[in-house]
Amino acid sequence: MFTGASQFALVGALAAGGNPFTAAAGALFLGVRNAFYGLRLSQLLALPRAVRPFAAQWVIDETAAVALAQPTRRSARIGFVVTGLSLYVLWNLTTLLGALGAEAIGDTAAWGLDAAGPAVFLALLAPMLRSGTERAVAGLAVILGLGLLPILPAGLPVLVAALAAPVVLWARGRREREGRDR
Repeated sequence: MFTGASQFALVGALAAGGNPFTAAAGALFLGVRNAFYGLRLSQLLALPRAVRPFAAQWVIDETAAVALAQPTRRSARIGFVVTGLSLYVLWNLTTLLGALGAEAIGDTAAWGLDAAGPAVFLALLAPMLRSGTERAVAGLAVILGLGLLPILPAGLPVLVAALAAPVVLWARGRREREGRDR
């Protein structure tokens, strides 16, 4: 999967001694969100059928954010391709460099590199949280994920955090029903 969040979740869970199946499930679950980006991007980009399987590889947080921020279909397509190509080449190149020379860096925690991935993800996500419901889902997911981190085995907090969406949507629906019944 070409998605940093899934790769970081998998490696992080395994490095923390987590169960490989739980780690893979967390990574897969994080990757599945890209399918939802794909649904929106398919309408926006309107790519020819022959190109879609190749473009699907680049449906990630960054390409979705850049494409969705563009004012026209043409600029969305350009943003999607430039972002996808840049990230794909650079991600794989830096992964190779890291695999070959990671020990030269030393302790990544001392550099603060462990916070870079989540910081980039939050920077891309924050402007997209426009409604109160979206902010509530994100907030509850953060609370669940961080709150359960010291309690649950590695990989499970992210799976439990995914319950934020159905919980918030259920509460919202219940509140709307109660409002209509009054």
